[in-house]
Amino acid sequence: MPRSAGKAVAAVAVTPGRTELDEFDLPDIGPDDALMMIEATGLCGTDLYFYHQAPDMVRFPLILGHEPVGRVARIGDRASRRWGVREGDRIVVEEVFPCSRCRRCRYLNYHLCENGGRYGAVATTVEPALWGGFSEYMYLHPDSLVYRVSDDVPADLGPLFIPIANGIRWVQQVGGLGIGDTVVVQGPGPHGLGCVIAAREAGAGTIVVTGTARDAPRLAVARELGADVVVDVDAEDPVARVAEITGGRLADLVVDVTAGAPDAFGAALRLAGFGGTVVVAGARHRGCPDVAVDTIFLKELTVRGVYGRDSRAVRPAIALIESGRYPLHRLVTHSFALEDTAAALDAFARSDPRTDAVHVCVRP
Repeated sequence: MPRSAGKAVAAVAVTPGRTELDEFDLPDIGPDDALMMIEATGLCGTDLYFYHQAPDMVRFPLILGHEPVGRVARIGDRASRRWGVREGDRIVVEEVFPCSRCRRCRYLNYHLCENGGRYGAVATTVEPALWGGFSEYMYLHPDSLVYRVSDDVPADLGPLFIPIANGIRWVQQVGGLGIGDTVVVQGPGPHGLGCVIAAREAGAGTIVVTGTARDAPRLAVARELGADVVVDVDAEDPVARVAEITGGRLADLVVDVTAGAPDAFGAALRLAGFGGTVVVAGARHRGCPDVAVDTIFLKELTVRGVYGRDSRAVRPAIALIESGRYPLHRLVTHSFALEDTAAALDAFARSDPRTDAVHVCVRP
């Protein structure tokens, strides 16, 4: 659609499963907030969940997208000092803008804030409407968490700060992976691949990634990022394979990133060795029928749920992207124009051998 002066074009999810382009006024910026010009926004499984499942936490219409990279277009004086950025600086922004006052924020769990908001989850009926990354511009709330990123980073790679930061928190900070340990990552999606990078950085002895036959392209990328073994669970028993690799000890850490796979948690318990840790990161949206609960106490397992990341993981994730040490370009398989956002959502949802989609982004 044609662009108008003083306005931003955005891809709006008007109802579940339906996207339309619309225009919104660019907001006035005060001393504490800012406006971000979007270069690229990554597509996350949460976007698909919101788009198709319409959970109670979201209201339509809304602009999806919470993995943005771009430039500071306008910024207030106090916001500039608080965030340490100026107009023209390259930035990424976390999806949550926390209140900094609730109990969770005070205990350094701001990613679980009870009162704040989330980009990609606020209706356009809430002023100033530009609350998501699938747009030409995104409004930055005064409580936003903003980080500078190098101009040398290709725009398509910037959004990877979220899956890599998740991997750092889930594998290193929560999972406690040690040098020489064996880790199994269930699910080679973007966040699972972020876990592979985090495990390699932590000095893992053996990194195993499991997936299904349709995950073959993603499993190939996992090998390029540092996985030692990949297992197609449709072709072989992952527990038997890991037992063979480890001489029967099984895994020190299992990270379950298999969103929508109800059987994976039961398999994670079987893959973990005595005294091991199981980190659950993927939402099931339904029950887990194959769970032998007694395994938890018989093996003295630690089971931890994780949801998102914090600045302790975001900053090293940005540094890893800037370092160029990993072939991250292999993750970015699809880039769509803003007007093709619906096609981007469809490509990521299908993510099968016909599309080979690993990480998808939208670029205005």
